[in-house]
Amino acid sequence: MGVPIRRAGEADREALVGVLDAGFFHDPVSSWIFPQEEYRRRTHKVLMGAFLDMALGEGYVDMTEDASAVALWMPVDGHDAGEAAPAEAAASGSDDAAAMREAIDPANERIEQIARITGAAHPVHAPHDYLMLIAVMPAHTGRGLGTALLTTALDRLDRASRPAYLEASSTRSRALYERLGFQPIGSTIQLPAGPPMHPLWRPPQPA
Repeated sequence: MGVPIRRAGEADREALVGVLDAGFFHDPVSSWIFPQEEYRRRTHKVLMGAFLDMALGEGYVDMTEDASAVALWMPVDGHDAGEAAPAEAAASGSDDAAAMREAIDPANERIEQIARITGAAHPVHAPHDYLMLIAVMPAHTGRGLGTALLTTALDRLDRASRPAYLEASSTRSRALYERLGFQPIGSTIQLPAGPPMHPLWRPPQPA
């Protein structure tokens, strides 16, 4: 039997922030942004809520019907290979990083750092959908829920002949993504005194 998946809306926000908070609480990148566990326990959910709000407002969010797993996607426009990103877009990205830090935790420079670093590494050579985050409640891991969310979205992108992009935050998750057709693109992203992130690109797959 397949996993029931649907598009999330504002009414699902509280439940999905809980999934993202629990699913990423011990993630290497979350641990780098909020090194002290008690501090992370207070603030991490605010960051997850900001990402969710971004996807609900400007992208789309897939979730399992029982709200045990969620994937945040953001459509991204591209431009011709070799063409530099417009200066106004670069300035906007810088402003967005600073605004995110100010809204979530003004004293935490790593919130702004990671937004700037990943933004600078993000490919812009073609339109694509960006997998911002995918999370499964810890009690439900091992049931294939994350894979079901991914394959549902990737099948949809394949039908639209549209690529996908993400940054894997661990070698374990990178291996999963590579089995689903993602390929390394660009250089590994090295956070200052922090873990590596692995940029991966997936061209649309033939039927």
